[in-house]
Amino acid sequence: MVDTLLQSLPPEWHLSEPELFTETHTSRIIMVRLEDGQLAVVKQLNANGMENELRGTHYLDWHDGHGCVRVLKQQDNNLLLEYGGSRTLLDHLNEHGDESATLIFTDVFLQLQQTFNSKKPITPDFVPLRKQFSSLFKKAEKDRKAGAQSIFVEVAGIADRLLNNQRDIRPLHGDIHHENILFGKRGWLVIDPQALLGDPAYDAANMFYNPVERTDLRTDPKRVAAMAEIFERVFNRDRKDYLEFGISHACLSASWHEEDEDEEERDRSLAVAIAIRGVLASLA
Repeated sequence: MVDTLLQSLPPEWHLSEPELFTETHTSRIIMVRLEDGQLAVVKQLNANGMENELRGTHYLDWHDGHGCVRVLKQQDNNLLLEYGGSRTLLDHLNEHGDESATLIFTDVFLQLQQTFNSKKPITPDFVPLRKQFSSLFKKAEKDRKAGAQSIFVEVAGIADRLLNNQRDIRPLHGDIHHENILFGKRGWLVIDPQALLGDPAYDAANMFYNPVERTDLRTDPKRVAAMAEIFERVFNRDRKDYLEFGISHACLSASWHEEDEDEEERDRSLAVAIAIRGVLASLA
């Protein structure tokens, strides 16, 4: 197995000790050692990954290590990435609590914003945020035509208003969550960007939806309100913006699960939306 993995890697990279870490629907992740003995990661993209994930390298290149891992080399479908560490923000949450994990996230998020302030040029392949929301708008239109005043219809209106009034449009990670934030030699860094383009409040609001297996947190209105308060204080922006992006993302996720005919996950996503809706109502 080791020999097979080694043969699949570019020989000029002089990598050693390959070990398959995991396989996903877009890639396989291989742990390796560089010539100097340091750990690194090779992400081998399959056809789906080449179509949907390659632009993520442009997000990483754009940040050049500020708040995220670096792309060390790229050849064909092979990406050689900096090793971010083995400890996740979920590990930290489980040991030190949700508020502590949220504050670490805000520190990382502020680092990511520094790149935007540098006015670096942006490549043209980032996915516009409105395109990201196409499944929600499609589901809402279907419900509208059926005469159903569903939560999808309600929230699609919120999402449309947000997308028409975006602020500080910039490259977005698109999938920041507790298991995509790792701790290593350079501190806390994000991995696996989706590479969107839009309002940064969307990236932050993804945290309301996570961790995905902690339904007790995701559907707790007190947790939702506390996280929104932290975002308002640290990012100096009205908490309502984050809550509205949060409910929009939860319903977007529910629409994806509806397309996949996964009713259980759809309903879990809608439970997050309902919790956020209650907090929004309390601000009215």
